[in-house]
Amino acid sequence: MVSVLALAGGAVFAPAAVADQYREKEYWLDSSGIREAWKTSQGEGVKVAVIDSGVDATHPDLKGAVAGGTDVSGAGDPQGQSGIGQTPAHGTLVATLLAGRGHPSEKEKQDGRKPANGVGAGSDGVIGVAPEAELLAVSTWLGSPNPAGVGIEEQIPAAVRWAVDSGAKVINMSLTSSTTSWPESWDDAFLYAEQNDVVIVAAAGNRAGGTEQSGAPATIPGVLTVAGLDRDGKASQKASAQSIVIGVAAPAEDLVGGMPGGGYADWSGTSGATPLVSGVAALIRSKYPQMSAGQVINRIISTASDAGVPGHDPIYGFGILDADAALNADVPEAGANPLGSIAQWITIHRRGEVAPPSQAPVHKNVKEEPAVPEPTTPAAEEPRLEGDVLPGILVIGFGALLLVIVILGVQQTVRARKQAGPEAGRAEGKPGGPAGPSGR
Repeated sequence: MVSVLALAGGAVFAPAAVADQYREKEYWLDSSGIREAWKTSQGEGVKVAVIDSGVDATHPDLKGAVAGGTDVSGAGDPQGQSGIGQTPAHGTLVATLLAGRGHPSEKEKQDGRKPANGVGAGSDGVIGVAPEAELLAVSTWLGSPNPAGVGIEEQIPAAVRWAVDSGAKVINMSLTSSTTSWPESWDDAFLYAEQNDVVIVAAAGNRAGGTEQSGAPATIPGVLTVAGLDRDGKASQKASAQSIVIGVAAPAEDLVGGMPGGGYADWSGTSGATPLVSGVAALIRSKYPQMSAGQVINRIISTASDAGVPGHDPIYGFGILDADAALNADVPEAGANPLGSIAQWITIHRRGEVAPPSQAPVHKNVKEEPAVPEPTTPAAEEPRLEGDVLPGILVIGFGALLLVIVILGVQQTVRARKQAGPEAGRAEGKPGGPAGPSGR
């Protein structure tokens, strides 16, 4: 059971200053190789689902970016485009980092000019890693009691399944929990995503938020878990957590993102690092549309710049994100997802058989039966005839014999009493017995 599920990032709300000041703050566009990657791909044709607190599609930097949405909490906008939960602005911050398109400056508006580098809608505002990708906004109520009464056991599976059915090829989950385990109700949804070849990227969590070790969904096999770095490329002491499940590390401090209503905010946390990696996954899926989810993940982790102890470690994972290398390096094809398989995990730990992908429609906010059957107790076989006849005969035979013995015993007792009757009467001086003293 997941006892606490919360968004993995904190915002420091800043005044809405001149938008291009925020573009200048996006240091990760260069340090993570994103500008170079744009020469190859900008995410065109790829849908990315943002399972979060809701996304404000009216933000200037998200104009035309949000292709659809839903609410799985029962308490939000039906299209997932209003902020809800404990941190309602969180989803918009995430969305702008992932697929923000910026907006034209006043001069660009007057001149009708396109951005000089040909990326995004303009040189002002926040531009995301995959500015040509389309977003699917899925609002969830996290971090505080849901007034609609729909729990995370239902919200998360409904969100994942809706995203898959709506065509998402990447799912961003900038959220974390207080435990490494997850409700069994999540199994079938993450299995459904795996079976439908969807990349899922999740936050490792933050020490500043009380997460010392990554919790679900980061711990689910096959999920690409993102740790956080400071501005110098070192592991963040506050805006990250550590875990053996970490796949890659990305910038998590001194971030900037869009706020509902058109503003901006400085923020930090693996909530911000996660959409940077999801954006790179979208760039890869756009350039290599036939590439499997496992191969996409393999490109990201195998091209990461090694950091910490050599090889994989619980702080940096396989290393630091390099978007340019992830897109353009010569990477051997992976036969399977190097981060594991939820199908295999279910078979081993739930002792169930993995069901084939389901095409049945998913009804929002309705708890569904898991695709993986619950473990069952072996059913008893029907009794066999030869196993029943002899015991029955034996029971009936012994019963009859006992009854005969009782009857014979009674008859013998009666007969003995009749024969002994006269002798007993004489001995007692009763009529027919010897004469007693006359008394005379």
